[in-house]
Amino acid sequence: MGSQNQAIKELGQRLRAYRIGAGMTPDEIAKQTGISRAAIYRYESGQPIRVDALGKIADLLDVSLTSLLGVGSEYISSALSFFERMRQIEEEADHISVLFGPISYLLTTDEFDANLPSVLMESVPDSVSTQSDITKQNARITDVLLARKEAFKRRKPNIVSLVSAGELEQFLSSGFVGRHNLDDALVKRRREVARHEVENIIRLLTDQPIGVQIGVVVDSLPVTSFQIFRQSHNAQVAVSPFRLGAYANVRIGVATITSAQEPVHLHQEVTERLWKRSLKSWEAAEYLRKLIS
Repeated sequence: MGSQNQAIKELGQRLRAYRIGAGMTPDEIAKQTGISRAAIYRYESGQPIRVDALGKIADLLDVSLTSLLGVGSEYISSALSFFERMRQIEEEADHISVLFGPISYLLTTDEFDANLPSVLMESVPDSVSTQSDITKQNARITDVLLARKEAFKRRKPNIVSLVSAGELEQFLSSGFVGRHNLDDALVKRRREVARHEVENIIRLLTDQPIGVQIGVVVDSLPVTSFQIFRQSHNAQVAVSPFRLGAYANVRIGVATITSAQEPVHLHQEVTERLWKRSLKSWEAAEYLRKLIS
């Protein structure tokens, strides 16, 4: 019975994430489906949902029933929905393995957060006509990311973060920017921001806070980013085209989340191989100091 209750709870979480990604309120869902607002709140809080109601909501949000039910893989084309799902999963994860370049967001500084909104807007081409909508979307993404970081600091799950030496070198060179051809003075300031983030990684490598492990990988890494979440009864892997570093992308791509045993196992194997080959502790810190210099 416990596993059924958990499945219903997770269905409610997915409903909320997809609704947020669609930029809709519970009131709007209720109005367009004929389902009461109170019922929408109940469903999102983890109460059982009627099949016909689920079908109406899935049609409105343009998402498959299999994705809402968590059968097989969830396919998510909205960065906002994806980061909200990450927040939900991280709220219960005991262990997180991260390959998310150039730096795991959960380990970034307050200065990173302060510059992120500007970087996200810079990443949007001037030719995009819906600038005001994108501004609102990026603000909501930032709010969800900050909530993720606060939960991480509060809960302190174990985290293994793999970072690419090549991506960090590019990050230092280009700076924390959203696109090419920015003002030289701005690029100079953003290079300082990038340097401070790498210096923060060095501090984490040398201070070795409990529960935080970082490996610097000096050879090639997969193009896509992924995270593995483990808790007592479950493991999931999230594969993402979305990125928050230099030349951020929160607009285009399809992320997947699955708890199927095979992809979780295969991504865990990749993580373990990369971890064994990575530089760690003082050796990694010294390597990064040379990159900065």
